[in-house]
Amino acid sequence: MLCNSKDTGLNPIPGGEAGGEGGMRNRPTAGIILAAGMSTRLGQPKHLVAVGGKTLLARVVVAALESELSEVILVLGYEAGRVLAALGPLGHHERLHTVVNEKYEAGMSASLKAGLLPVKERYPAAMFLLGDQPLIDAAAINLLLHRFWETGKDICVPVQGEKRGNPVCFNRRFYEQLLCIQGDMGAREIIRRYPEDVLWVEIDRPSFFLDLDRAEDLERLLALL
Repeated sequence: MLCNSKDTGLNPIPGGEAGGEGGMRNRPTAGIILAAGMSTRLGQPKHLVAVGGKTLLARVVVAALESELSEVILVLGYEAGRVLAALGPLGHHERLHTVVNEKYEAGMSASLKAGLLPVKERYPAAMFLLGDQPLIDAAAINLLLHRFWETGKDICVPVQGEKRGNPVCFNRRFYEQLLCIQGDMGAREIIRRYPEDVLWVEIDRPSFFLDLDRAEDLERLLALL
């Protein structure tokens, strides 16, 4: 599949460095945190909201950096400078590479491409994380990674019962299709189209799937913490 991915609208921000069934087929894996949105439903930049002394985004970044992901790409967009500044020293971690998606208003697909382009030639697989999923932790990320690595499946998705969530892993087989996604959507259609290639991993923890979209979600988070 071919599509034009040259005009990306990306600018780097200083502060980061950029085989067989199972086994090494999906290793090493890069992490891509999508955090470029405008938070229109919440009414304020969600990535600047602080809970328990850390911003929501910092919680996701810490979890990713404490996990077995080999490198973490942080995709910023709206209020990028303020969001990066709010991360403090964390934003300059040696395994964190930050890029800005100047086309963040085009929706999630633009951020997905922004994060994938810096790693697609260097990593056989990538995990996409949401910057507004603050109750994720390194243990859960590692669980998904190990299942993904051990089975050799091309896609890995966490679920609880019939509820599907994030983060999601993809083998490089799907990179070109990911780069061709348009609009304000993620990779749901790819997952739907290739059910035989999907590994569903049960996560028996409802809070893991909590993401922050509305004021009531923030209230739920405060109650859980």
